[in-house]
Amino acid sequence: MIPPRAIRAVVFDMDGLILDTETIYREVMMEAASARGAHLPEAVFLAMVGLPAESSREVALGHFGDEFAYQPWIDHVSELAHARLADGAPLKAGVNELLDRLDERRIPRAIATSSSRAGVERHLRPAGLLERFDAVVAAGDYARGKPSPDPFLTAAYRLGVAPEDCLALEDSHNGVRAAHAAGMMTVMVPDLLPATDEMRVLVLGVCDSLHDVAERFFP
Repeated sequence: MIPPRAIRAVVFDMDGLILDTETIYREVMMEAASARGAHLPEAVFLAMVGLPAESSREVALGHFGDEFAYQPWIDHVSELAHARLADGAPLKAGVNELLDRLDERRIPRAIATSSSRAGVERHLRPAGLLERFDAVVAAGDYARGKPSPDPFLTAAYRLGVAPEDCLALEDSHNGVRAAHAAGMMTVMVPDLLPATDEMRVLVLGVCDSLHDVAERFFP
């Protein structure tokens, strides 16, 4: 897994890559749906992973129907998620190790996420991670969300590095599609979604964890 160019910056997704939160969101979405007498299948939840809020809404309503009270449901989801994550979001393996290696090499890094800026700060600041990123690109910072390349292009612009010289790290299919469309060297670190044949065509490779990324790209 040798990058075709020198890596001058790294762009991270957040949920499912840095934070082990996707399983929590899955649980609370299903719980909040059940409280309303509805059922959220695993496949529908997985179709929402990595999407911006409006696109997730479309997927949900495509399943529940247009009459479903979406906003009260998503408000309940947020309430449950905040309660579960009140003591901090669990980190994925290898996060601090990889950031330490980027520090050693003075490689700038950014976050490109579909989550809100408030969500980024709420989850990363208590873990001491927010200040370890040179830029944060969150919902509202770009015109079109993933799988559009806009979040990654915005991150590259803020870092002052050409997209093709950035390594993008993603766990979701829509995130991989977005990073690839931005022209970045892309690596998938699967969380809930497996690396499909399509994903393997779009990426430099698939890593088991951020520890694996650190060992392979920044030994």
